[in-house]
Parts: sequence; C-alpha cells; structure tokens
Amino acid sequence: MTDSLPGFALQDQAFEVVDRVALIEALSQILREGCLLTELEDLRPWECDGLAAMRETPSLVALPETEAQVIAVLRVCSRLGVPVVARGAGTSLSGGAMPHRHGVLLAMAKFRQILRVDPVARIAVVQPGVRNKAISEAALQHGLYYAPDPSSQIACTIGGNVAENAGGVHCLKYGLTVHNVMRVRGITIDGEVLECGSHALDGPGFDLLALVNGSEGMLLVITEVSVRLLPIPQQARCVLAAFGSVVQAGEAVAAIIAEGIIPAGLEMMDQPATAAVEAFVHAGYPLDAAAILLVECDGSPEEVAEELARVQSVLERAGAAAVRVSRNEEERLRFWAGRKAAFPAAGRLAPDYYCMDGTIPRRRLGEMLTAIAEMERKYALRCMNVFHAGDGNLHPLILFDSAAPGEQARAEAFGTEILERSVALGGSITGEHGVGVEKIAQMCVQFGDAEIRMFHRIKAAFDRSGLLNPGKAIPSLRRCAEGGRMHVTGGRLPYPELERF
Repeated sequence: MTDSLPGFALQDQAFEVVDRVALIEALSQILREGCLLTELEDLRPWECDGLAAMRETPSLVALPETEAQVIAVLRVCSRLGVPVVARGAGTSLSGGAMPHRHGVLLAMAKFRQILRVDPVARIAVVQPGVRNKAISEAALQHGLYYAPDPSSQIACTIGGNVAENAGGVHCLKYGLTVHNVMRVRGITIDGEVLECGSHALDGPGFDLLALVNGSEGMLLVITEVSVRLLPIPQQARCVLAAFGSVVQAGEAVAAIIAEGIIPAGLEMMDQPATAAVEAFVHAGYPLDAAAILLVECDGSPEEVAEELARVQSVLERAGAAAVRVSRNEEERLRFWAGRKAAFPAAGRLAPDYYCMDGTIPRRRLGEMLTAIAEMERKYALRCMNVFHAGDGNLHPLILFDSAAPGEQARAEAFGTEILERSVALGGSITGEHGVGVEKIAQMCVQFGDAEIRMFHRIKAAFDRSGLLNPGKAIPSLRRCAEGGRMHVTGGRLPYPELERF
C-alpha cells in the first residue's frame, strides 16, 4: 500500500494528491481501535459484494458505531476529496457496494439496532445494518411483519434494501421497498443530516423519499429507516401449476392479472431451474413440466378460498397440465423454499453463475424465454430462468466456468444481450438489483443524453464533488458516445453540468 492517493479527474482537472498517512491519522481520531482497517490482509475481504466477478481493494475500511462518527468521517473525506462507498451486508448483485481503490469503504455493519417497534402506528424504526428478516421477527409478537422479502432476506440489510429498492417474491401485492419505507435519515457527503419522508401519510415538498430509494448510495449515507408494518395474513395458500411450454406459462401470468387478481406472489421457473431446485431442496416440483408457476393467495380464510377458486379456473383455462394447492403450511413453505433456493441450487450445477436482473411487460414473458433459449445455443452456455413473473422481473442464471477459456466473456455477452432485449421489448435493464457497475453500459441503451444529463444534475444537487459511490449507476456522456464501453480507471465519473450550478 502506498502512502498517497493519486488525484482524481473531474472535468479533466486533477485534485490534489491526498496523503494516506494523514487520512489514516484523521480517521483514527474519530474511530476507536479496531474500527479502521488499513492493512492489505484486512482489506481483502471487503473487495467485492455479491457480484464477485468484479473486485477492487479499498484504500481503507471504516466501521463507525454512531451517527456522529459517520458525520465526522464524511466531513474528513469531503475536505480531503476522498471517495466514499457505503456498504451494508454486501449482498448486492450489481457491484453497487464494490469499493473504490483510492477511497474509504464505509461499512455500516455495526448499525444493527431495532430502535423502536410501534404496534399501534404499525411502524418499526431501525438502523441500516438490521437484517431484513429481523424486522419481521421483532414484529411477530405484535402480529405484524415487514412485507418486502428478497431471497437474501436472512442476510441482506435494510440500508442496502433502500439503496437498491429491493423487491422479493411478495412485491406484486405488497410493493417494493419504496412502497414500505416511510422515512429515511441520512448524511450527505458534507456531513449534513437530511431526513426524507415522515411517519405521516404524506409530507410537504418534493418526494425526496422516493428519490433516495434506489439511489444506490450516491446521494447520502443512510443511518436510520422507518418502515411500514402490516398485519400477518390470517391464512396463506400456494398454488403450484405445471405447464407444457414456457409460452403457455407466460400467457397464464398475463391472464391472472387480466382477470383482476393480484396474488400475494406470482413466480415462474423453467424446467432447468425446477430440476436444479428439486435435487437441492426436494420441494415437490414436477420434473416433467416445461415451466411451473407458484401463485400465493393470502388474507382471511374467506378471501383466500374465493381467490383460490378464481386462480385455479384461470390456470385451467390457460392450459395447465396440473394444478396443486398446498394442503398445509408446511407444504406452502416447501414450495417457496424451492423458489428461494434457486440461486444456491445453480451453484451446484456449475463452478460459476451470472445472475441477471431485467424487467419486461408480463405479456412478453414467453417471447423472452424463447429468445433466451436461442441465446443459450448462440453462446453455448446453459441458463436457468427464475422470474418474479407477476411484475415481469427476470432472473436468468447463466451457468459457466470462469476457469474455461472464453466462458466468462461469453457469459457477460449473454447477459448483455438479455438486458438489451429487455429494453427492446419495452422493459428495463433492472428490476431490483440496481445498476451498480454491472449495468452501467446498458444505461446508455435505456436512456438518451438528455436523461443522463438530468441524472447528473440530481447527483450534483446532493454531492457536488462526486465523492459518494463514484463510478456507479450513471454513465458519463463520453462512455455513451463511445458505445457504452467500460472505462474502469479508478477516477470519478465526470459531471459536465456542474459549471452550470
């Protein structure tokens, strides 16, 4: 490790070189012993998030324990011009928490207190390092729970969920993180406290709360979150439907929504995915089906019975080869355990897998699956398909071996084509994983110059110097002009509009 940090380019102008020894000395005055990591062997474990194919060793790792320490660290980094990347549990699958090689990784792992659960107002106030599932566990005694349930909910933290606007299998009926967060407290790069939203149903001014959700750590560092709690449904039952073709299954999804039914969950898995999961979890999935749907109905017993009858009728009219309804809670949980184990099941089939995340209109699910099958032949790689079918959110899992010459490059090209096909079909390059570094080139496909300029203006309004999570989510206009090619140089993204402020 060197004792100085190279300068950064902003509008092609270099910043002063930062003395690493001075930075360490300044941060050591703020953090207690053991909460500032400086040695290479201590920094290596922090070099990537869930997107392990992209790695960068941070210059330093800071582990603050109080909001006052976060403020002080950010003020030092702002004064010295040092990039800062905030990190929760590191479960991001788009490289959103990948460190900056010349910056401070601000790990919020020590912020794990549930500050308050108010069963009357149905609100939980938590620190950003609290695990998603821990909120529901704390609210259980009051008959309440927190609805967003990403597959990584046993590990992922609420701060990261807000940063990426995480979803989950039940987001069709109950919404994404943005629909379940009432208030966020955070710190800007200049060390100023900013509160967005409130515990009331509405607040004055622009909806900055919605802007912060999904901002990928580029606007502020989250220190506190208030979430909405819901009553635990009296009953929940899951329908498993088997189809002879993926096109039929896709059409069935559209038919359910067209019928005016909004299930608690509506998931789709193709045959390779069900085969992989069944060998891993033994969920009871039919192995001869080209695709299966999982449809969950919840509410009062009367509501569930009425909705189940309607769902079964739609599925049968859509050509389902078999329809099964969970007989008890144990079987319902087993159906969902299979779906939530899709990612680890993929890890049993190949040394590596690449999880994609795009969104398309529901009516085009069958078309997309057919296209992915053609891409499998084109790139000579297998792909398991798992979808949040109700809202058109795709999670193709491309299987490959990074040790085999050329396979990783083919997997990346495969993923790029899936994302760009999603846009061509009227969808988006992301559903819940965010952009991070993984999809920044595809932002140039999704958006035009005018939109990207506006994104830069929003970023600059919060972080004029571009120090928070630099190089993520928003591409430079130069990158888009050059065809979206990656420019991983360790410098910040240029903000050409800053001179106008």
